[in-house]
Amino acid sequence: MPSVGRTPGLWKARKSLERGRLSETRALAMAELLRTPSSGEARFLLGVSEAMLGNVREGLVHLREATILERSAEYQAQLARWLLLVQRDGEARDALRKAEECLSDGERADAMTRDTMGCVYARLGCHRDSLSHFQAAVSVAPQSGQFRYNHAVALSFVGETVQSERAFEALLARDPGNARAHHGLAGLRRQSAESNHIPRLRAARNATRDPEARLLLGYALSKELEDVGEAQESFRCLLDTNTEHRARISYDFASDAEIFDAIEAGWSQFASAPVTAPATQAPIFIIGMPRTGTTLVDRILSSHPEVVSAGELQAFPLAVKAASCSRTRNVLDRDTILHAAGKDLGPIGHSYLDRAAPHVPENASRFIDKFPGNFHYAGLIARALPNARIICLRRHPMDTVVSNFKNLFATTSQYYQYSYDLADIARYYVRFDQLMRFWHTAMPRQILDVHYEDLVNDQESATRRILAHCSLPWSEACLTFYDNATPVSTPSAAQVRRPIYRDALARWRRHERELGPALQVFDAAGIDLT
Repeated sequence: MPSVGRTPGLWKARKSLERGRLSETRALAMAELLRTPSSGEARFLLGVSEAMLGNVREGLVHLREATILERSAEYQAQLARWLLLVQRDGEARDALRKAEECLSDGERADAMTRDTMGCVYARLGCHRDSLSHFQAAVSVAPQSGQFRYNHAVALSFVGETVQSERAFEALLARDPGNARAHHGLAGLRRQSAESNHIPRLRAARNATRDPEARLLLGYALSKELEDVGEAQESFRCLLDTNTEHRARISYDFASDAEIFDAIEAGWSQFASAPVTAPATQAPIFIIGMPRTGTTLVDRILSSHPEVVSAGELQAFPLAVKAASCSRTRNVLDRDTILHAAGKDLGPIGHSYLDRAAPHVPENASRFIDKFPGNFHYAGLIARALPNARIICLRRHPMDTVVSNFKNLFATTSQYYQYSYDLADIARYYVRFDQLMRFWHTAMPRQILDVHYEDLVNDQESATRRILAHCSLPWSEACLTFYDNATPVSTPSAAQVRRPIYRDALARWRRHERELGPALQVFDAAGIDLT
């Protein structure tokens, strides 16, 4: 943390920032700049306070100026953080590199700077690179639960399960009610009757009235109950947890239906839109409903010597959003689709590749984008990137409902609000199924459907089909995907680190009575459940 030449006014501004008094920080920093225009510290504090007050682009201007005025890992780390927020991933990576150079030259960074660097690496998908920074943050500030949590999660992402478990337990020893730590710990491994956290989870959930904590603890408890063979009690817990949360959100399936309708209505314009100078690269897109095997196929394909996984990118949705010039807040909505319809798809393809580049190693021959939600854009992808390959995961409709209902997605994202109600998930599946049939009609042979059940029953045959569709030669390494050491940051992390197992097939049959609302939706829509 720069301190040379810090005036009383700057010390006061720092303290204001630490206490969350952002307007006061901004005023003090501006006053200091009037006295000393060349002060990097004043420019930095002004930039951070502006960004935290919601003026991110203005804040970035000041942060950039601060990095020019003074060499500092802290300044570069914060610049990287806010660049990520406006989806400038390449520039964020460059700022991280400069922060690392400062540390290599002997600069000592505070815990917050190290944690910020770790978070930026994690957001870029570089989980191994994040570890040393999270560890350093914990070493400097062991009292911080947030730093400990970030470190424990990063360990889980890189497959260091034992160390992650110890880190979560160390956090819980200091903060026994930490719901995020309980939830993370429950998901690390399959629990057993001899070793589980069920009594502790029950006690923690009963002791809190905090809605977010009850949600996390409910999911953790349900997961562990299922692990130890208490399937019915597990599902009852899940029903209670999701019903409680669903009552607090204002979700209406009509909002999602509107998006599906807009995509289909706008396709004629997308289909006839120009594609100027299309890109020649051949990325591989893995799409589908969440929790249907997308991570499994990603691991199989990225075990091939010619393929790397870039993770779940938002690059294509962001490229479409930028091209649409829509000013709505959401990346995907009716307004964005309608405004993007008819736009030149060539630049959209190049914009996608530019946004994806920071997440792909420079020497990579082929890369995978495993964002399931790209199923909304399958037709646009096929036209904007004519050499791309698209693989859609399909799973039995009822198992898809159960797997979505059991998984706690990002609670801050509106795109998964359908997942707390069985009928809503079934309605969402019906529209997903309709859209995929639409894409197959519009673009015959462009999308390879891979059924999760086929992959489980005959992995080699399914893998050969996948590789052939991607124009890749056969590789035995794809059959031993569980040896792939690449980090995994999805809820499937534990599952894809072991060979394919069959116990997830037809799991819905255990709860057929409770699944009545979903069965009714599927029956009315004519969805085949055989």
